Amino acid sequence: MKKERQTLISKIIAENKISTQEDLLNMLLSLGMNATQATVSRDVKEMGIVKKSDALGGYRYDLPEQTAEASKNRYMSILTGSVVYTDVAMNTVVIKCNAGTAQAACAAIDSLGLESIAGTLAGDDTIFVLCYTENAAKQVKEKLDFILGE
Repeated sequence: MKKERQTLISKIIAENKISTQEDLLNMLLSLGMNATQATVSRDVKEMGIVKKSDALGGYRYDLPEQTAEASKNRYMSILTGSVVYTDVAMNTVVIKCNAGTAQAACAAIDSLGLESIAGTLAGDDTIFVLCYTENAAKQVKEKLDFILGE
């Protein structure tokens, strides 16, 4: 329901001049999507929707400029610029990073959404990727090495 509502909110904002949350709520309701003002307010915040001035001097809601593809590219850039090497220790992938970059690289790994990963832990220059099995750890290492061009 939330994903459908937020998809509809994106479409409404992209196709209409919406200047208040009340306008947005009324548009959602007119399209058959049940919502409350509080829900719309949370969605606006969560989606990163901002108010921008328009050509006529008024204000309107606008979608964030960063696309999912741009976000993915940024994460991959962080990952490739941070990682020094990868290794496997039983069911754990150990990733050595440049000093101070492990947490950002870890966020990039988390964004990959690999199902074989139970969890990640980042320090200053090292990431531990806990996998469910030893075989899964080997596969995760291979995927990371492929991404890193190694």
